[in-house]
Amino acid sequence: MRTPARARHRRPEPPHDSGEDARALQSLGYTQQLQRRLGAFGNFSASLSVISIMSGTLLLFGYGLNSGGPAVIMWGWLAAGPLVLCLAAALAEITSRYPTSGGLYYMARQLGGERWSWYTGWLNLLGLLGGLAAQDYGIATFTAAWANLQFGHTPTPGSLLILYAVVLALHAMLNLFGTRLMNVLTSLSAWWHLVGAVVIVGALAFLPSHHRSAGFVFSEFTNNTGWSSSIYVILLGMLLPVFALAGYDTSAHLSEETSRAAVAAARGIVRSVAVSWLAGGVLLAALLFAVQDYATTLAGPTGVPVAQILLDALGLTVAKVLLLVIIVAQFLCGYAVTASASRMIYAFARDGALPGSARWRQVSRRTAVPARAVRLAVGAAFVLALPSLYSATAFSAVTAISVVGFTPAYAVPVLLRLRHRGRFTPGPWHLGRWSRPIGWVAVVWAAAVTVLFLLPQTSPVTGTTFNYTPVAVAVALGMAALWWRVGRRSYRVPHAGSPAEVGQFEGSGR
Repeated sequence: MRTPARARHRRPEPPHDSGEDARALQSLGYTQQLQRRLGAFGNFSASLSVISIMSGTLLLFGYGLNSGGPAVIMWGWLAAGPLVLCLAAALAEITSRYPTSGGLYYMARQLGGERWSWYTGWLNLLGLLGGLAAQDYGIATFTAAWANLQFGHTPTPGSLLILYAVVLALHAMLNLFGTRLMNVLTSLSAWWHLVGAVVIVGALAFLPSHHRSAGFVFSEFTNNTGWSSSIYVILLGMLLPVFALAGYDTSAHLSEETSRAAVAAARGIVRSVAVSWLAGGVLLAALLFAVQDYATTLAGPTGVPVAQILLDALGLTVAKVLLLVIIVAQFLCGYAVTASASRMIYAFARDGALPGSARWRQVSRRTAVPARAVRLAVGAAFVLALPSLYSATAFSAVTAISVVGFTPAYAVPVLLRLRHRGRFTPGPWHLGRWSRPIGWVAVVWAAAVTVLFLLPQTSPVTGTTFNYTPVAVAVALGMAALWWRVGRRSYRVPHAGSPAEVGQFEGSGR
C-alpha cells in the first residue's frame, strides 16, 4: 500500500529480464512450463473479471432483496468492502513472496507444513469449483431472462441446466486456446465491465421517470427468509458482498504466466478488490434507486430481479440491450474463473495432491495449457449444480459453497504468517508495520464468515430449502482426509529458496 508522497516520487522500474521470473520460480522449486504472456494489467484484469461487478453483485441481487432488502444490500456492501480488502492485502503480501500457480496451498506449505497445505488446497479448489458453478449457472439464468423478454420463454430447472452445460462447454473450449487469447479476453473483460457499468448506471440515473428516495435505498428492510431474527437475516444478507468480492486469488494462480509476478500479482489482488468495491457500490445504488415496484421486482415473470428493474425502469428495448451487456460481462468472467480453477488443478496435481495427478498435470505442447485440468474443472462444476433440478435454494447454496471454500483458504496462509513470523520474509510488495493488524482483522473476519454461511438460509428447513453447503464441504474435506491417508506419500510441495533469491529479483518497493 503506497503512501501518496511515495507515489509522487516513484522510481522508474528497470528494464525487465524475462529470465528473472523463471529463475525466481526455480528458486521456489518449479521449472517454468507455462508461458509468461500476461503483463501487470492482464493479471489485474483477470482478477477483476473473476470478481466481476456485473456477475457476483447482480447474480445475488435477488437474494439480497429477500434477505434484508435494500438497506442490507447497501450497508452490507459498504461494511464488507474494507474487511475483504484487509484479507486481500494480507494475502497479496504473501503472494509477493511466493508467486506460484499453486497460490494458497503453496504458501501454507512454506509457512505451516504439508498438512496445512493439503487442506488449504482442497478448500481453495472447492471454492474455485463452487465459484465456477455459481458463475456459469448465473449466466444461464440471465440468458433465460433475456429469452423471456425476447421470446416469452419460461425457464424450467431442466432447461436452465442444459443452458448451463452449454456455457461450461464454451468456457472450456475457449480456455484450450492458450494464454495469448487469455491476455486479450481478460483485458477486454476489464474494459467491458467498467464501461458497461458506466452505461448501465447512466441509463438508470437519467432515463427512468421515477426514482426511489434515499430513505428507501438505505433504510428499507425486507425479510422473506422465514426467520424471525432481524440480526440473523442481516447477517445472511452479507452473502452478497462476500461472494461478489471473492476470486481475487486468480492473480496468484496466474502468476506463473505473468511478467514481474512478485509485484504484478500482489498489486492485481489489491487493486481488483478496491476497484470492484467502488464500482459495485455505485452499480447497486443505481439499481435500487431505479426500482419501480418492489413486489413486481421480486416476483416478476423474468425470474431475475435485475432484469425486472431494467424492464420496468427503461422499457423493453433498452432492457434487452443492457441485459446483453451484462451477459457478455458475466461470460467473460466465467472464462477467467475457468482459467483460475484449471491452473489450481494443474498446480495441485503437479505436486501430487489429486487422485490421478499424472493425468491432470499434463500441459499441451501446442498451447502450453493444462487442457485436462480445464476439462476436469468444468465437469466438477457441472456436478455441483445438479441439485438445482430439485432444490429451490440450490443457487444460493452453491454460492455459499464458494464462499466457505474460498474464505478459510485465503485466511490460512495469513494465520500461519502471523503465527510463524520467523518463517516469513516479505517480498517486494509488503504492508510494512500494518502487516500484523491488517492480518488479524482479516483472520477474524474470515472465521466469522465461514461459520455464518454453513448455517440455514431459509426457514422452515425442508428438502427443497436445505442449505447443502455443510454437506458439500464435509464431502470435500472427507475426500481430502481419505486421500491424505492414501496419497500423501506422493504429495511433494518444494521448499522455497532463500528470500534473497525470491524477494529481491524484482527490486525493492511496492
